Amino acid sequence: MLTVAQITDLHVTTEKDPLNQKRNEDRLRQTMKTIHALRPRPVAIIASGDLVDRGEIEEYYELKRLMDESEIPIYYALGNHDGREAFLQVFSGPGAQTDENGFVQYAVDFGAFRMVVMDTLEGPNHGEYDEKRAAWLARTLDEAPDQPTAIILHHPPIPSGIRWMDPDPKSPWIVRLEGVLRGRDQIQVMMCGHIHRAFNGLFAGHMVASAPATSIQLTLDLTEVDMHVPDGREILVEEPPGFQLLMAHDGHLTTHCCLAGDFTPAVTYNFPFRKLA
Repeated sequence: MLTVAQITDLHVTTEKDPLNQKRNEDRLRQTMKTIHALRPRPVAIIASGDLVDRGEIEEYYELKRLMDESEIPIYYALGNHDGREAFLQVFSGPGAQTDENGFVQYAVDFGAFRMVVMDTLEGPNHGEYDEKRAAWLARTLDEAPDQPTAIILHHPPIPSGIRWMDPDPKSPWIVRLEGVLRGRDQIQVMMCGHIHRAFNGLFAGHMVASAPATSIQLTLDLTEVDMHVPDGREILVEEPPGFQLLMAHDGHLTTHCCLAGDFTPAVTYNFPFRKLA
């Protein structure tokens, strides 16, 4: 059995925003502590975008300071709060590879499965995946058509029901991505972030598993919203930080949505589950 942990929407920032600097750092530290205590320990962590809050180089230095404490290798993807140029000035190596066009996207072979990281950064909120990026993805998937594969992207290509965050399913980038992914049986899961909340659905015949944030979560409100008229609704809530755990076992990929924190054991294993024959 092999596992990889996914963290997302870290929103690391600096003393320019002292409230969020402390809150988001504390929540990230709690999440990393929980991941490091897992048994078996994950072989890697994928941080799937919105790594920082404003895309500023000073924020990436803060992120690097925090991530340098990890005993587990970390791989990165970018989200809409990130800045590609600033990120690449601070991060390099296996966890920050770029394609031939300078996008932060790459594949990692863990033996039991393959992780393909996409770069959907473009614009202030919703994702993008242009023809150059899509061509790279098609070639990369063609390289290993029979290896169990997890796709990593920041922006879910399906709606969550939280209307003010959801993409238009007819967006050109979503239609383009569907064309690349449909019929590729090696893809067992697409792991996303962006929504600051766990949810699941299907896209192009594949399971989409969106992870909770290490920073504060989105309030689950599935009612209609007028995007031009504020109505005082709660939009963010200090629910516990969380992460997603990907398990590879016997050719199958399974995801677990996990809370980060210290919890009191309720039951311990003191008697055999089965009696000897």
